[in-house]
Amino acid sequence: MTTVSTKQFWFVVGSQHLYGEEALAEVKAHAQEMTDALNNSGVLPYPLVLQDLAVSADKITNIMKEVNYRDEVAGVITWMHTFSPAKMWIRGTKLLQKPLLHLATQYNESIPWATIDMDFMNLNQAAHGDREYGFINARLNKQNKIVVGYWERPEVQKQIAEWMDVAVAYNESFHIKVARFGDNMRNVGVTEGDKVEAQIQFGWTVDYFGIGDLVQVINEVTEEEINDLFAEYAELYDFEYGTYSKEAWEASVKVQISYEIAIKRFLDQGGYNAFTTNFEDLHGMKQLPGLAVQRLMAQGYGFAGEGDWKTAALDRLLKVMSHNKSTGFMEDYTYELTAGQESILQSHMLEVDPTLASSKPKVVVSPLGIGDKEDPARLVFDGKQGDGVVVSMADFGTHYKLLINEVTAFEPTTPAPKLPVARVLWNVKPNFQDGVKAWIENGGGHHTVVSLNLTTDQIVTYAKLVNLEYVVIK
Repeated sequence: MTTVSTKQFWFVVGSQHLYGEEALAEVKAHAQEMTDALNNSGVLPYPLVLQDLAVSADKITNIMKEVNYRDEVAGVITWMHTFSPAKMWIRGTKLLQKPLLHLATQYNESIPWATIDMDFMNLNQAAHGDREYGFINARLNKQNKIVVGYWERPEVQKQIAEWMDVAVAYNESFHIKVARFGDNMRNVGVTEGDKVEAQIQFGWTVDYFGIGDLVQVINEVTEEEINDLFAEYAELYDFEYGTYSKEAWEASVKVQISYEIAIKRFLDQGGYNAFTTNFEDLHGMKQLPGLAVQRLMAQGYGFAGEGDWKTAALDRLLKVMSHNKSTGFMEDYTYELTAGQESILQSHMLEVDPTLASSKPKVVVSPLGIGDKEDPARLVFDGKQGDGVVVSMADFGTHYKLLINEVTAFEPTTPAPKLPVARVLWNVKPNFQDGVKAWIENGGGHHTVVSLNLTTDQIVTYAKLVNLEYVVIK
């Protein structure tokens, strides 16, 4: 996947001086034991780094200032080992500009009834401290995540891990740069949007480039580079020549290879990690980029067609959040309305993300039918099965809005020998009629990003962090 800098999370443990240095030493020892165990669990995708105990307002404020300053720190996880007076946390929490998770747990799993005394009660006041700390976060409207449960349990660690992925994506959001090759498709509404507001609210930079800028880079790709990548294709994919001669088929594929090399070069040189194309804007190009785009999506670049920069940026965001697993740009195409089998066929003209493939893709050359260009090559495959979420972002003029629908994807069982594009099939929740109706009523677009690796809770957590209106259909 296109690189995301190495991240870590700071573990900040709340306590106070009231119970003496001996008690604080025990708190620190418990915190270090928990940090080591969580890091060694194999569940967390990023390391925890224990900080000095949060025992005063100055200490907390300095920690949070440092978090904001350190690019490698993606967020803060707090734990109230003892009662930590919340007024100490106000200044530091207000200053914190990165995601915050409150871990409501305690060092011991069970109450030691045979030995419990007031010393134990005073030292292990998580239930007390959680309420005090939670109050101030609620009053500050911090939109922090709360995970509750014993810290050694797998389900608790899984929730922490999922939040970490959201926090890293939140930080990466401010580094998302979209290159638009050409403008939006003419007369289409949902692909429009306020780019300035998107940069203010989400951190996304969106830049336009004329097709000539890309064509110049395409023309500089060497035959040697093309042949080297063609050999890689031969190892990764099945080749289906269809009615084409081998020479004509290979010539079409090599056009896409030159596009892949050139687009990647263009993006990397400009620091872009997402892009758009438009079949109405291809002057100087022989084909609409298809296979080239699919290959770049598989490498972690965000993408959307018809100039839809919002979906391209969202695609990149969710690819970071999901570690680029089973996540990609999608488009609602055709309904299956047979009673009891209602579903939606998802595809696109060419650009279906190979991270969603259930089997080895094949390279196919076929006419496109629109754009009035040469027959483009593309990867054809059937999509995976699994539960996931499909997400669409729309600009409503006064604000952005995120639509989230839970879906269940399934592998198709009926062949489609004349369909020259990849296909993904899914059922929407709570059911076809109510799910589709709610999507349309709320203004959900036909361009989406689907992930079979993320949860609704993760998407909602991100939406809250950026003050984004959202609607969940499930």
